[in-house]
Amino acid sequence: MTNRAKETLTGELRKLPMMPIRDMVIFPHMMTPFVVGRESSVRALEEALNGDRKIFLATQHDASVDEPNADDIFATGTIGNIVQSVKMPDGNIKVLVEGVERARATEVNDEDGFFVATVRTGKSRLELTPQIEALAQRVHTLFEQYIKLQQSLNYETLAATVRMDEPTKLADTIAANLQLSIEEKQQLLEVFDPEMRLSRIADVLDVAIEKLNMDRTIQSRVKRQMEKAQKEYYLNEKIKAIQKELGRGEKSEFDDLKKKIDEAGMPKDVLEKATQELKKLEAMPPMSAESTVSRNYLDWLLAVPWKKRSKEIRSIEHAEKILNEDHYGLEKIKERILEFLAVRQLVKNPKGSILCFVGPPGVGKTSLGMSIAKATGRKFVRMSLGGVRDEAEIRGHRRTYIGALPGQIIQSMKKAGTKNPVFMLDEIDKMASDFRGDPASALLEVLDPEQNTSFQDHYLDVEYDLSQVLFVATANVLHTIPGPLQDRMEILRLHGYTEVEKLEIAKQYLVKKQLEGTGVTAQQINFTDDALRGIIRGYTREAGVRNLEREIGNVCRKVARRVVQNGPEHQEDITAENLESILGVAKFRDSQVHEKSEVGLVTGLAWTEVGGSILQTEVQILDGKGKLTTTGQLGDVMQESAQAALSYIRSRARQLGLERDFYRHLDIHVHVPEGAIPKDGPSAGITLATALASALTKIKVRRDIAMTGEITLRGKVLPIGGLKEKLLAAHRAGIFEAILPAENRRDFADLPELLKSSMKLHFVEQMDEVLHLALEEELPVLSEELPEALAGTVIPPVTSGPQPMSHQ
Repeated sequence: MTNRAKETLTGELRKLPMMPIRDMVIFPHMMTPFVVGRESSVRALEEALNGDRKIFLATQHDASVDEPNADDIFATGTIGNIVQSVKMPDGNIKVLVEGVERARATEVNDEDGFFVATVRTGKSRLELTPQIEALAQRVHTLFEQYIKLQQSLNYETLAATVRMDEPTKLADTIAANLQLSIEEKQQLLEVFDPEMRLSRIADVLDVAIEKLNMDRTIQSRVKRQMEKAQKEYYLNEKIKAIQKELGRGEKSEFDDLKKKIDEAGMPKDVLEKATQELKKLEAMPPMSAESTVSRNYLDWLLAVPWKKRSKEIRSIEHAEKILNEDHYGLEKIKERILEFLAVRQLVKNPKGSILCFVGPPGVGKTSLGMSIAKATGRKFVRMSLGGVRDEAEIRGHRRTYIGALPGQIIQSMKKAGTKNPVFMLDEIDKMASDFRGDPASALLEVLDPEQNTSFQDHYLDVEYDLSQVLFVATANVLHTIPGPLQDRMEILRLHGYTEVEKLEIAKQYLVKKQLEGTGVTAQQINFTDDALRGIIRGYTREAGVRNLEREIGNVCRKVARRVVQNGPEHQEDITAENLESILGVAKFRDSQVHEKSEVGLVTGLAWTEVGGSILQTEVQILDGKGKLTTTGQLGDVMQESAQAALSYIRSRARQLGLERDFYRHLDIHVHVPEGAIPKDGPSAGITLATALASALTKIKVRRDIAMTGEITLRGKVLPIGGLKEKLLAAHRAGIFEAILPAENRRDFADLPELLKSSMKLHFVEQMDEVLHLALEEELPVLSEELPEALAGTVIPPVTSGPQPMSHQ
């Protein structure tokens, strides 16, 4: 039997029945009910009841021992008075015991099947000195704080039972009600000295109050920080535990992700990053913001195609058939695509090609990209760059931003689902830059076959191989595309269509498409060639065929209405004669050849983003002081061309039959109609000079001839661009003779056969030759300076080819 305390005990020795108790320590002044069931304890209880009802209660070291011996019981215990005992139906006895005083067993013997202890009591009374009263007051105050913090205790009951005039009872009552372990309570029971016991109680209360305050502070802080995500985390953890108990496994989702990562075919460095991210995700609370970001990142890594690719059709015959079915003409473009396929048959791993289709709207640039995908068996994705100003649209945002996503390049690759699609970058000339970066610069890496093997999106932050993608860009103009970006692309120009080409496109494609769109059958409507030609000439003036398709659709819709009204048997032929009754008055004049010539009015040719156009230029001479006025929204370059043209006219005043100082008494007004449309460029130089010469000499300019070319101060005619578009515009307007710079003779081979066969072209080097060809009357002095044969080369129309529209 152990002996923890060494105080000198002064009480008398007495023998009492002894009862070992489990899981509790009974203090003096404590009323405790418990059930007695062991046979030895029942005998000890009966012995006490037969005597003075006093029994010695001591706690077992180990509560699990059913038949303890003397060494298994603490020596210090409490002498209790049996207040009540009731025998229960199961044979156990329920007892209510009141603790009287603590005692220590000096000897324990087993008599007749129960323990009998020889015990000695200690000092139970304490003299009330000021020091004792102060200590008792401190203990009382601390206990009040304790029971307020310890919500499991009843404050009113305990406060009433603890009395200040009995320090020993105060100490024992507090010790009995403290939330302590059996070992700690036993230590307090073994302190016999009342003063020392009070001091020990004060220390225990100090520690307990500090712990309770800390618990309350932590609990309050946790409660404040408890947000929805934490609650969801708690619930998810419970769900996981339940699923684990049900045998469903809590890591099945992560196992699935791991399997997908292993099967995605990622490169080694990407695989390592994905695996690392998965480990981080497993360690995160599922509903936290970081977990969502990490999961989205893994989803994107898995969604991008790393190894899947379309099985490419490399048959040149198949591709040629598809291209011819989908598009009429465009021979050079088709030839380049077939060359690309031929190279892929010969080279195992050819570098990616970046093609750029440049041409006016409506000529089929976007649909050509779709046909390439169809011909090669690849997926087709399209990204519109019109109005894109943010570099992040190309490269994406970094994951540190809220709502970050990959750029459109990676998003489109996900949409394609293969690593070798046809990727169309539509309207690449419409990009702009601002404070958010320059998207054109971001495309430099994408469109460089030497660099796009390791394209890096800001969101994915890993290298992605774009070398197997066939990039096709489209643009209306080149001058808005930065030079470095142009250098990375193979420029293929799509020019406007001739009338013959438009007619064939309408017959083979547009009419069929509009019949399907309006529900009208070929038996209910019939377009004659003359009707289609009338739509082309009188209702559209464009390089492409978009408006032509729109007008054909208008005709089909009007016929569709009549079919609904008159029944499905209704049939209608669309001819040149009834076209006006369907579409209204023609928007454009058929020809300008028959208009009379005028002084100071010249037909020039201009190039625009939507193709070529006619540029009427007129000059009026007024009395004045030599002022040159230009109107019609002319740009700086065009205004300078007017100044250069006037300087040339002044330098040739004698040859033109003008006074040397003619300009001192005149004001010259140059006007280009359609004043609401801005105009610029140097190619109107010879047009302006001819109009000035005509207005000053009062000689009319031929209305059946058009011209284009830049002029120098010495009258030299310099080359221009967009020759095909300009000549097509003249042809559409019914003008079949044109004056062109001699250096543009090299472009003659690229002209369509229609223009070669139906137009009379003059290639000139000097402005004098232009005046000789354009003015209706000869300038005698000027003609003397011309060579015997006109210096300008004349290419007459081929008589065997198609005739001009006005001759048909």
